[in-house]
Amino acid sequence: MDSFELNKMIGAVLFCLLIIMGVNQFGNILVSPKKLAEPAYKIEVAEEAPKGGAGAAAKQEEADPPIATLLASANVDAGKKAFSKCAACHTPDKGGAAKVGPNLYDIVGAPKGHMSGFSYSDGLMKTGGEWSYESLYAFLKNPKAYAPGTKMAYAGSKSAKERADLIAYLRSLSDSPKPLP
Repeated sequence: MDSFELNKMIGAVLFCLLIIMGVNQFGNILVSPKKLAEPAYKIEVAEEAPKGGAGAAAKQEEADPPIATLLASANVDAGKKAFSKCAACHTPDKGGAAKVGPNLYDIVGAPKGHMSGFSYSDGLMKTGGEWSYESLYAFLKNPKAYAPGTKMAYAGSKSAKERADLIAYLRSLSDSPKPLP
């Protein structure tokens, strides 16, 4: 191969690179992306443990009103809307199958680990007892703090009103809803 052939190949590669750069610049002129003022999709992340030990944790718990107070004005329709976040992993139907998480029909007052055949995490099973209004309220606030080692990926809801609405909706998923506290 002589030098003339080599020069033609190098020239062709450089010409292709020049065309690619030109098309890129022309595309940027035609379509100039605009920066968003805020993200289009917000991702909720679990908040860090409060600093200052148990005293700070107690103050944070005091900030939330009691569930009994909130349930008096809870909105079942708003809770159904809030359940849309849960619907990816849970079913609300009577006799519904488990998905990633167990079926939540008649969950209020049911024992933890109520669905036979579903593999619950050890962290949740160690909490024991039943799903009372208070335990659901605490669990929905921060599942990983309530049941360390839980498999539940949900980060929790900071809004006490949203949690109360969701619990009111879960309460309605029953043939005989449990009495309010």
